[in-house]
Amino acid sequence: MAGRYGEDVLAGDWRRRRTIPEVDAEVDLVVEDADSGFCGAVVGFDSGAVVLEDRHGRRRNFPLLPAAFLLDGSPVTLRRPARTPVPAARRRTASGSVAVDGVRARVARASRIWVEGVHDAALVERIWGDDLRIEGVVVEPLDGIDALEAEVRDFAPGPTRRLGVLVDHLVPGSKESRLVARVDSPYVLVTGHPYVDVWQAVRPAALGIAAWPVVPPGRPWKEGVCAALGVADPADMWRHILSRVDSFADVETPLITAMERLIDFVTEPADAPA
Repeated sequence: MAGRYGEDVLAGDWRRRRTIPEVDAEVDLVVEDADSGFCGAVVGFDSGAVVLEDRHGRRRNFPLLPAAFLLDGSPVTLRRPARTPVPAARRRTASGSVAVDGVRARVARASRIWVEGVHDAALVERIWGDDLRIEGVVVEPLDGIDALEAEVRDFAPGPTRRLGVLVDHLVPGSKESRLVARVDSPYVLVTGHPYVDVWQAVRPAALGIAAWPVVPPGRPWKEGVCAALGVADPADMWRHILSRVDSFADVETPLITAMERLIDFVTEPADAPA
């Protein structure tokens, strides 16, 4: 009988080893802990362990050890699923448009947008600057609109040379409305807002005040506002106003509507009807 088996049958790899599959521990996957017999659905992870919840709502944590679980009666190694990258939120410009990254500013169009002064231009740049650069639209400040009719004539608007004009205090019966009525061209759009000055188009809440001060007739509006708010220099007041504007949410709707109309108008294709 000696040497019948030739060697110790318990030594070495006496049985074929099985490869234990690895399975992602996705939420709601039902498995059984091989040692305890606890059966439950995956509900999450805690300190590197998988959390199982049974049909009675009881939860237990189990380390992710090799071949520690049974899936449909067969041993498996659970692994934590790789995290799915969360797509970055789409960046918005100050005007609320979707930002276009990696795009250079377009060469300036012949079309223009005119505004009444440097404060108007600065506020427009603050909110719509990114959009205007992408579209290749230049904003130019005027020194008021008293000579608007002649300036429009000199500009010589046409199908590829459109003109948009943003006017302050454009309300029925105002001086501004009478001046605007003299401009008649299918390639010019004049629109505006009802506020005395573009300052007033900034929402009071953005400045931390309940409302814009009421200025008595006959007194310059900006000076009256500064006096009511205790600011000595209108230039200081303007810098404060502009610093509090971060996006379209800080200005009134009529200004937003007017600017969006002007941008759409001056960027229409040349063959589009006016």
